[in-house]
Amino acid sequence: MSWTIPVETTLYSIEEKPARVQVESTLYDPAGKKVVSGQTEVTVAPLGESVAKYTLPVSAPKLWSVEHPTLYTVRTVVKRDGVVVDEATIHNGFRTIRFDPDKGFFLNDKPVKLKGTANHQDMAGVGVAVSDSLWDFRVRRLKEMGSNAYRSAHNAPAAEFLDATDRLGMLVMDENRNFGSSPEHLRQLDWMVRRDRNHPSVIMWSVFNEEPSQGTEMGYQLVRRMSASVKTLDTTRPVTAAQSNSDLNPVNASQAADVAGFNYVYRDFDEYHKINPGKPMFSSEDTSTVMTRDQYVTDRAAMLLDAYDDEVLPWGLSHRDAWKEVDERPFMMGTMVWTGFDYRGEPQPLSWPAAGSSFGIMDLCGFPKTAYWIHQAQWITERPILHIVPHWNWEGSEGKPIKVFVATNTEHVDMFLNGKPAGSAAVDKYEMATFEIPYAPGVLEARASNGGKEVARYDVETTGAPAALRLVADRAGLNGDGDDAEPVTVEVVDGKGRVVPTADNEVTFSSAGAGAIIGLNNGDPRNHESEKGTKHTVFHGLAQVVVQSSLNGRGSYVLQATSPGLRAAEVRIEVRAVAPPPAVAEIPNPPLTILSWKRSPAAMERIDPNVQLLASDMNSWADVRPGPYLRPLRGGRYVVYRATFTPREATRKGGGRIVLRDVVGKAEVYVDGTLVATRTNPAKETITVPLAAKAGERTISVLVEASELGRPAGLAGAATVE
Repeated sequence: MSWTIPVETTLYSIEEKPARVQVESTLYDPAGKKVVSGQTEVTVAPLGESVAKYTLPVSAPKLWSVEHPTLYTVRTVVKRDGVVVDEATIHNGFRTIRFDPDKGFFLNDKPVKLKGTANHQDMAGVGVAVSDSLWDFRVRRLKEMGSNAYRSAHNAPAAEFLDATDRLGMLVMDENRNFGSSPEHLRQLDWMVRRDRNHPSVIMWSVFNEEPSQGTEMGYQLVRRMSASVKTLDTTRPVTAAQSNSDLNPVNASQAADVAGFNYVYRDFDEYHKINPGKPMFSSEDTSTVMTRDQYVTDRAAMLLDAYDDEVLPWGLSHRDAWKEVDERPFMMGTMVWTGFDYRGEPQPLSWPAAGSSFGIMDLCGFPKTAYWIHQAQWITERPILHIVPHWNWEGSEGKPIKVFVATNTEHVDMFLNGKPAGSAAVDKYEMATFEIPYAPGVLEARASNGGKEVARYDVETTGAPAALRLVADRAGLNGDGDDAEPVTVEVVDGKGRVVPTADNEVTFSSAGAGAIIGLNNGDPRNHESEKGTKHTVFHGLAQVVVQSSLNGRGSYVLQATSPGLRAAEVRIEVRAVAPPPAVAEIPNPPLTILSWKRSPAAMERIDPNVQLLASDMNSWADVRPGPYLRPLRGGRYVVYRATFTPREATRKGGGRIVLRDVVGKAEVYVDGTLVATRTNPAKETITVPLAAKAGERTISVLVEASELGRPAGLAGAATVE
């Protein structure tokens, strides 16, 4: 099959004259081998822009897919007279997408049900300062669950996240933040499309989420205009939106979208498809079931929610029911579950001290909840999935029935408690299997079968008391670039190495070598411990430490964990020496420019340079910036310049100097009210004065006297602290 890459390079110029340049692009295959090149010439006007356009023909490329995310590279250079003056390198992939109103989504002409999650950007320990490698971690966790799609809710994602979805094979619904067709709103939308349109993982542009005008003529017209703006930049992907009501109104926003997205309006799926048979559809947000990781009894007073997939908020459905609504309808392209991970804020249905959400399939750390195993069983078909909840530590409940849920994609499950039969059930494709089993300590085992043949076993055991800590790194090594980071799981285990699901020990961390701790968390949405520092409690036996390599790091990084009464743990992570990231050389203790100056009115008589200004005085002294365009003083020969500043740390501790460049007129310089320099020569020159070591804010006042009435006087150059 023959393909073409449409290359479009936008060039800007700040030169004084028109510039004639050559633009050349080269495609490289995944092994780095050159495939094809193309070029053209273009002239760029001063302070203008020009677009160089040409195509690169490609024969039978390897296709990008969720299973095989094959990436090529395009390097574009700009040359003038044969010399490269600028360049840019991007990755791209070859794939086709198709949205069928009856059969759903197709990738490379193969049907693919979107098994997606919606997510905010924040992560445990680091907030929204998510490094590139942590994006990889989050995408990998979702793929391990069987997910193939991701909705960036409700804003354009980090560019590094899209690099990760390209590399790892995750389809993306790229979402705009502000709903509107004003020039500024369209500029924001255009920015997102321009930035992200080369990513093969991006398959849809979403222009809004649950806007009040979605069921009105105004909403329809806004989407119509925003869609038109998108299509001036990209005609290869459809425009969609996440609409939460009014989708059956005679005029509504979905009618202007290429693909209709539904938030929680399961009741309208069939009717909308009947009324709009030519419109592709998908569930852009659904479920909204809440659960606390490894909690199996709801305790609202303690802000804890059971994890049996039963705590469903009024507008949503359980994880099992929501998927059934989508899976049973071939015309529904798929789902975006709210949410893949917990996030900060929105603790409903809880309240303070809960300060994080409970919607996640995983908690803020990426530790699985019951929903994780449910979706594995729903979304993975190539191998048997089998998992039991809850844990089997129920001291004091001996003989009492315990609700046992089995997540599985097999046909039949048999339960055994300490080797004896404890229940048997055919598995419902959507509900799976649930048992009531009287508690006795020991081993609870599930055996799954297909066609009468056993295909999987899974068990949970009653553990002993907490005995030790265990640290499990996500990866064995880090790149020593000062950015690479990874989570380390902290486990409290018993004497046999089994995680104790009821443990809540406080753990102290220390580390040495080519790295540092940058974040702590345990996934408990009620937790208010600092996410920075060296101490944190575990929650239901688990916590997480996020560690990061040192810049120019190499060798070992060792993380240690201790807790009273428990055996300590240690993990060693190798830090690989790598080329440092591109950077401008650091200037030690760089000069601090004093910018915020005030200038007094000119006076005929000498002004007290340390006169105190009223806090309410916003008019008599003018805000000024030192510069070369001094005007003659009006109304007098004397004027005072004053500024406050806080020196950099090195100057605060060791002292330094203040350099006043191009002072015009006689001058007296005061620092913190003390005279430090006097100059009697009115000619322009630089004044340098010492600055003693001192903490806190400092004040400088400069009294300037013009050589004669009507002559310029003042600060004609920059003032710096060095």
